Amino acid sequence: MKNFKSIAIALLVTLSLGTVTAQNKKIDLTKSSVNWLAKKVTGKHNGTVNFKEGTLVFKGDKLKGGSFTVDMTSLTSTDLTGEYQGKLNGHLKSDDFFGVEKFPTATLGFKKIAEKSAGVYTVTADLTIKGKTLPVTFDLNVKGNTATTTFNIDRTKYDIKYGSGSFFDNLGDKAIDNEFELNVTLQF
Repeated sequence: MKNFKSIAIALLVTLSLGTVTAQNKKIDLTKSSVNWLAKKVTGKHNGTVNFKEGTLVFKGDKLKGGSFTVDMTSLTSTDLTGEYQGKLNGHLKSDDFFGVEKFPTATLGFKKIAEKSAGVYTVTADLTIKGKTLPVTFDLNVKGNTATTTFNIDRTKYDIKYGSGSFFDNLGDKAIDNEFELNVTLQF
């Protein structure tokens, strides 16, 4: 009986050490950021949009998942001020661009994660903008309680075609690049 008890305890210890459960780590909404950069023939605009919620999933120290919701009503330019900022923000929130009245959030959910190197993961995720969901792939760098990435999105794939030379002729210096850049920092 004593021998059986020792074996049982050893088995329980082995099983508990070998099993690592997933940990959901919520992002700190006040310290996490999404910065955007959009270019056009005559220049560029940049700004921010705020997270509404977000979680990274880890198993041990390995990234295993993530999901995020962005508050599109918080979309703002940071390169302009006053009246011009108000006009650009209003236009970006209109149906010409993100249609935030009808689509107040955008979401990103991790679908596939491959470890590229120590702390660097190639992530394929479903990105939903204006009710349209498409896959995006990017590298996510995780160090300590911070994860960062920079990647481009082709806005025209989400039916945001305003000012696109791919859809409209004779735009001249009014043409806007199809892709915009997102620079994301997640603190958790």
